[in-house]
Amino acid sequence: MKYVLLLRGINVGGKNKVSMAEFKEMISHLGYTNVISYINSGNIIFDTSDSIETINQNISIILNTYPFKINKVILSKSQYLEELDNLPSWWFNDLYRKDVLFYTNEIDYSIMRARIEKMPLQDEAVHFGKCAVFWGKSNETSYLKTSYHKYLIKESFYNSITIRNSRTFEKIADILKK
Repeated sequence: MKYVLLLRGINVGGKNKVSMAEFKEMISHLGYTNVISYINSGNIIFDTSDSIETINQNISIILNTYPFKINKVILSKSQYLEELDNLPSWWFNDLYRKDVLFYTNEIDYSIMRARIEKMPLQDEAVHFGKCAVFWGKSNETSYLKTSYHKYLIKESFYNSITIRNSRTFEKIADILKK
């Protein structure tokens, strides 16, 4: 079965450096096959017959070798593509910015959703998927005033989400479909 591993907060601004080539090699040493990465921000795709629990344990062991905490999201190909198949209509509009917030199993979904729903959305659109929150921002000039920019980063759950822009989200889907 094919899986996607999304790592949070690595290789950003010269901090929390993780060599994707070395990381792919470590994944391969687990016996996982067809290991590929997309860009340098922690997007790894691989095949394995292991259970999700075993994958989670194995990846956690690798991540614990780094001197900083790395949160992760692991999704099966079908989970990931189901999100793509159930996008809201606004996702296909020409927006200034569209992001996908994948959340780890450390997050209490109901609390996260309630907190986001209470945010004063300006020219923003939010859609709650099964594995991610889809967030669209309409206007470049008002971006710094959006709840996404002003409030989301202050939430206690923020460190337990990993964000991909729409291009990365869609490129990973394309890779999974091959």
